[in-house]
Amino acid sequence: MKSELDAIMKSRNLDGFIVFGNAEHNPPMYYFTGGGHVSHATLIKKRGEAAALFHGDMERDEAAKSGLKLMPYSKYAAEDLAKKANGDQLLASALRAELMLKDMGITSGRVGIYGTYELSGIFGMLSHLQKLMPEIEFIGESREDSIFMRAMETKDESEVARIRKMGKITTAVVARVREYLTACDVRADEVLLKEDGSPLTVGDVHSKIRLWVAEHGAELPSGFIFSLGRDAGVPHSGGTPEDLMTLGKTIVFDIYPAEAGGGYYYDFTRTWSLGYATPEAQELYGQVKEIYDKLMDNFDLNTPFKQYQQMTCEYFESKGHQTPLKTKAPVEGYVHSLGHGVGLNIHERPFSGLQVGDDQRLGPGVVITSEPGLYYPEKGMGFRIEDTLWVNPNGMIERLAEYPYDFVLPMKNWKK
Repeated sequence: MKSELDAIMKSRNLDGFIVFGNAEHNPPMYYFTGGGHVSHATLIKKRGEAAALFHGDMERDEAAKSGLKLMPYSKYAAEDLAKKANGDQLLASALRAELMLKDMGITSGRVGIYGTYELSGIFGMLSHLQKLMPEIEFIGESREDSIFMRAMETKDESEVARIRKMGKITTAVVARVREYLTACDVRADEVLLKEDGSPLTVGDVHSKIRLWVAEHGAELPSGFIFSLGRDAGVPHSGGTPEDLMTLGKTIVFDIYPAEAGGGYYYDFTRTWSLGYATPEAQELYGQVKEIYDKLMDNFDLNTPFKQYQQMTCEYFESKGHQTPLKTKAPVEGYVHSLGHGVGLNIHERPFSGLQVGDDQRLGPGVVITSEPGLYYPEKGMGFRIEDTLWVNPNGMIERLAEYPYDFVLPMKNWKK
């Protein structure tokens, strides 16, 4: 949680940090500001003290909504800085950053660098700043284990409420897609038809998904997956827009919208087959559902997440599938890890890969996905079931949105 940041900074021997970039679609900045139309901002925090948001005057009202201490850039005369830098924009930016850090009481020690911004300019500015402030050591951390990922790993109930609301939006959109598909007329060759009688494509469905997500006031900043047949067998294939929607082919629908402005995500997958499914597809889907249910029955408080990846691999190996347990980088069978944390980032701690540390656990307050799957692109099929789960303060595992697990979806206007 945010309240843990100072303790995490102390454990990392960080005396302060800087976050660069916009307030929206920038998780470390959003974590403090709550979003809003504040562009090209800088947030600086000294350990043990409140953070301050440096901003342009034109966005002062938007910046004020953050509730943070505000520091307008106009405090630092741009003309004077440019003159001192002999017109070198990067050096002028570094001179301003030097003054900002000094105003925050940071003149030495270890300072972490975070945010989403254009890399070249930040690198150039920091190169100058390091020379101006040699007593500061600027620190970069791995994304997966940064102080922000550590703090964000545990959510408070207000954060969970927002993720739960996104779950309701997500399942409402999924239900609308299901209703639309199953109401389509079907051509003699089992191709679905649009209202005007022309063939329905994967791209047509993509367009409707984007529209319906937007109508619910959410966004798809990381995209989504709606893939058919062979594409369903490649886990992160978004789907080929030209493919015709056809009965009897597996559809992997993995949708992960976020609050507008780059807020909290939800992550959800269902696998469908319209009208009917082959016996092999039915069998493989049944295996995915079986391990999904087994996992739900076995998730336990404070257990390392990777133990459930081990369980999933062992189950699929027993059914004759390749997994990361015994096959290096498999491309068919079970090919990925079981899940990950979800929050302001679509992928957060805790992670479940076999190589992660035992510290990535199902502790109270974590929000995770469980998403076992099987993939056989050369057979023209793939399968995944995914829900977003919360380990509530009582240590119970709770789905944040309920939705059916039907595999074969009956068509309303087709008779086999």
